Amino acid sequence: MIDINESVMQVLLAFVVVGPLLGAVAALLPAPPGLKGKSPEQAVLRHGVTVTGVILLAAIVLALGFDHDQASKMQATTDISWIPALHVRIHLGVDGISLPLLVLTALLTFLCALYSYFKPPAGPGPKAFVALVLLLESGTLATFAVLDLLLFFLAFETVLIPMYFLIARWGGEGRERAAWRFILYTVLGSVVMLLGLLLIGIKAGTFDMVALATDNGRSLSASVQVIAVLAIGIGLAVKTPMWPLHSWLPDAHTSAPTVGSVLLAGVLLKMGTYGFVRILLPVAPHGFHTFAPYLAAFAVVGIIYGSLACLALARQGAKGDLKRLIAYSSVGHMGFVLLGIATMTATGVNGALFANIAHGLITGLLFFLVGALKDRTGTTDLDTLAEDTGLALYGKAPRLGGLLAFGAVASLGLPGLAGFWGEMLALFGAFRPAADLDRGAYLTFMAIAAFGTLLTAAYMLAVVRRVCMGAVPEPGPHLDGVPQRPLLDDVRTYEFAAWTPLVALTVVAGLWPKALLGLTDPAVQQLLAGGTR
Repeated sequence: MIDINESVMQVLLAFVVVGPLLGAVAALLPAPPGLKGKSPEQAVLRHGVTVTGVILLAAIVLALGFDHDQASKMQATTDISWIPALHVRIHLGVDGISLPLLVLTALLTFLCALYSYFKPPAGPGPKAFVALVLLLESGTLATFAVLDLLLFFLAFETVLIPMYFLIARWGGEGRERAAWRFILYTVLGSVVMLLGLLLIGIKAGTFDMVALATDNGRSLSASVQVIAVLAIGIGLAVKTPMWPLHSWLPDAHTSAPTVGSVLLAGVLLKMGTYGFVRILLPVAPHGFHTFAPYLAAFAVVGIIYGSLACLALARQGAKGDLKRLIAYSSVGHMGFVLLGIATMTATGVNGALFANIAHGLITGLLFFLVGALKDRTGTTDLDTLAEDTGLALYGKAPRLGGLLAFGAVASLGLPGLAGFWGEMLALFGAFRPAADLDRGAYLTFMAIAAFGTLLTAAYMLAVVRRVCMGAVPEPGPHLDGVPQRPLLDDVRTYEFAAWTPLVALTVVAGLWPKALLGLTDPAVQQLLAGGTR
């Protein structure tokens, strides 16, 4: 930690939220002559790298200036009246729950911009692409930083339009259908969520999330809490995504460009689970307690369903798409996050927050790797990769194969890597849930979820076996006396730069979980005890 004045911290947080939005506007303007480089397209892509890099640097400085001894306290706060008639305020702040998500968002967006600079997405010109990525970053960062219910809703909705266009304009086959399905599901869920947020704000007399969390539901009747949790929970569950509201996700991931898939899995899915922790747990505890067993039941069904879908896609002859497989794996992994939250214990909620970060790192890496495979082979069809092209990555591109195997074992929860701790803590939370929850039911949920970890290992290892292993094909026909072998580029320099931080952080979080749990635990303890200061 470094000593930074509180006013400087306020400016840093405001800049982190607003900076990408200003960068998005600037991306649409003509580049100054001295910055155009070889082409205007190169200039705007470089602009994206610069803006996201500056935002990442500001987020890191904010994290370094954060007082870890008071992780439960809102820091770098700004509180300005915006719409007095509705009691809406521009209220920003970070604590141990939101800070890791801010840094993760800034990191993944920068890595996506860096990757896109060297590998521009196929489709329309890059001006709109860079502007949409920056707008999406601004909306996501705002979601994790705002402390007003209506501002939270506005930020939550801001990301939908850029993600829709990223899929519809730069996606692959079936992109228009996938984009429409994404927008319809999420918008309909958001309409229901808005009704719940308005109900809370009107009945409590404030939309301020800190005041509502401190009140801990005392100003809301039991029936109001139940209705609010149901309405808000549906909207958050769509974004998470929770089974059975997940069906938009596989199509969106399959059709999205590589960068779109990384951002969708790495940060957008976290907005839903963050809302459960930040809003529903402290603001409407009675209502959340009513639905907690049902949330846990849906979570474990999602774990098993996602794993079985992945096993079906991974088997020989299924013509399974690797991007679709990873999308279904996200349904299972986010099921562990929801299970941890549904325990209403510090152990479970800490596990959920840890699993959120781990999933962002690991799944972001996996989508980068699958994008690289598609770039080299022209397909993400597992049967084509494994049999028709005889991929055998260990022999043809050993570093790429090694990274894919690393991502797979990290995803299945190998001890010593980030994926292990979140799932384990969620299971521990289910073993001993909150005192007034049915322990017998939660022990059943724990057993089912533990079985899901075995299924995860089965399909991930099947993917590694089919794609990475196998003999390298014999030399092909001779050309001028030189035997020709199938060529496959190994990890390129820009890919190494984009992927190394994700690998390193996955290892660091796995070996030193206290670095993250030390931030989240004080804030979670305070939240469950009745709000945040």
